[in-house]
Amino acid sequence: MENTSGQGKDSDVPSEIQTWNWGAFFLNALWGLFNRTYIALLCVIPVFGILMAFVLGFKGNEWAWQNKHWKSIEQFQRVQKRWAIVGIILFLVGSILSIFAVKILLPILKIFQVIPK
Repeated sequence: MENTSGQGKDSDVPSEIQTWNWGAFFLNALWGLFNRTYIALLCVIPVFGILMAFVLGFKGNEWAWQNKHWKSIEQFQRVQKRWAIVGIILFLVGSILSIFAVKILLPILKIFQVIPK
């Protein structure tokens, strides 16, 4: 198959990259900037951003292939895999830090009677 990446809507998207994109889902707006998929910036709109993250997860690979020139399918997959790994790691770290913050803050708030015992 000829490399048609970066040709917009005229790009033929290879079937092997038409999969879920975890990088686009987790790192949506930042991912969109680096992959020239500027519709991802809609993720900064409260509430709507949650829905848009799912749209990006579903359509991200297609849009990234259409909007940016890639040397090969392999290069595209390698780059998108890195985005996914970073996105998943940051999500997990953020989740763990949130749990610790709640476990530490709740007792402190109870001591100062900010929340009832």
